Amino acid sequence: MRVFGCCLAVFSSLAFGITPDAREFLEIAKQLEPVHCERRQLRREIVMAETENRMGDLDALKRKFARLSADPRTAKLEKRLAVLEARLLDSSGRPRHPEDLDAISLQQRQAFYNCD
Repeated sequence: MRVFGCCLAVFSSLAFGITPDAREFLEIAKQLEPVHCERRQLRREIVMAETENRMGDLDALKRKFARLSADPRTAKLEKRLAVLEARLLDSSGRPRHPEDLDAISLQQRQAFYNCD
């Protein structure tokens, strides 16, 4: 219980110390997490199919990957993420607010481990 409380306190402090753009970025990234996970798995399967010369499987996997990218809802959300990312960084590519980067990095790490 104590560990949970510490984790909650850390995450809460990150969530409240971030900009509205970062908060929106996190919300959209959370919505896209299943798509990104499926893409990651498909990339692995495509590499395995290429390595093992399974051309029939390879074509089917690439079509499935293309369908994920062509989904209008996903494309719209990914465009919005790109806009928000540009707002979150200064002209040299560094985050304007370090708290934003910390919160986004934490969410991305959690999403990566949730996918596997």
